[in-house]
Amino acid sequence: MNWDEEAAEDAAARLVGADADRDDSAVEAALRPKDLDEFVGQEKVRQQLDLVLKAARQRGATADHVLLSGAPGLGKTTLSMIIAAEMGAPIRITSGPAIQHAGDLAAILSSLQEGEVLFLDEIHRMSRPAEEMLYMAMEDFRVDVIVGKGPGATAIPLELPPFTLVGATTRAGLLPPPLRDRFGFTGHMEFYAPEELQRVIHRSARLLDVEIEGEGAAEIAGRSRGTPRIANRLLRRVRDYAQVRADGVITREVAAAALAVYEVDGRGLDRLDRAVLEALLKLFGGGPVGLSTLAVAVGEERETVEEVAEPFLVREGLLARTPRGRVATPAAWAHLGLVPPRQGGGTGSSGQQDLFGA
Repeated sequence: MNWDEEAAEDAAARLVGADADRDDSAVEAALRPKDLDEFVGQEKVRQQLDLVLKAARQRGATADHVLLSGAPGLGKTTLSMIIAAEMGAPIRITSGPAIQHAGDLAAILSSLQEGEVLFLDEIHRMSRPAEEMLYMAMEDFRVDVIVGKGPGATAIPLELPPFTLVGATTRAGLLPPPLRDRFGFTGHMEFYAPEELQRVIHRSARLLDVEIEGEGAAEIAGRSRGTPRIANRLLRRVRDYAQVRADGVITREVAAAALAVYEVDGRGLDRLDRAVLEALLKLFGGGPVGLSTLAVAVGEERETVEEVAEPFLVREGLLARTPRGRVATPAAWAHLGLVPPRQGGGTGSSGQQDLFGA
């Protein structure tokens, strides 16, 4: 490790040392990698992006627009900041839901500096008028500002300095093709392997000045849903447990005990995940059952169940979406230590016939 890296780590350690007086978002920002070499995982995206940025720097040009897609917590915001740092440019951060009118976007674009990076999170949730304005801004670095209304309205062209748009989305399929086609580079973020998450956890533990054993890091990584953001959050909670109820060292036993307190089981399921599975199995015999009914059974909003719990349960092979409703898989019964009903027994038995071949 060279002097610059040591200085950077010392600075980060000082910043997160007062963690008790700071909120989680500030600590999370302090743990973000600052360059591509420091960024863990996403090897293909990282190598491709490195080529794009190095070529732009060699030409002395603004980097092409970048679209990053993938589940929350995989590093899209971090990569946008790294892009700005690698290009030596400032960064402006906003989101699709905040831009509901073309005028909102025009105000942001007109204030950009040359070479500046504009990070637009949840770009798929931007309004249609703003989206159409963005087409011209990305391609021609120009927007037409409409002055007046009706027959007397006039379009005034406004030239923009060259800038780099970094769009982030969790639902790339909702982006219209004309918008996707205007991005010079598109990268899809994959879920992390446990070994990669262990590297993330060891790095974060070093910055947090926490002593952690390899098996302790592996235990946290195995329950982090393949997501660095979750891994860092669980690490901070395990650190609290180790500090209060152990000797401060995170071992596998300490990590397992801490995560049990916070209701995160061995596969990474939390309270909501288990509530959904238990309702599906115990109340509805494994399904099929409608999403709204399932949400009422667990006392949550339909959107919460669909967007927060379901994606992970489906990815883990514990729940299946079918035209007739949600259905538990054999793995779900096994995970909760329950026995699926036999043919003709209990609610949703026809669904069990289809699924288990009973």
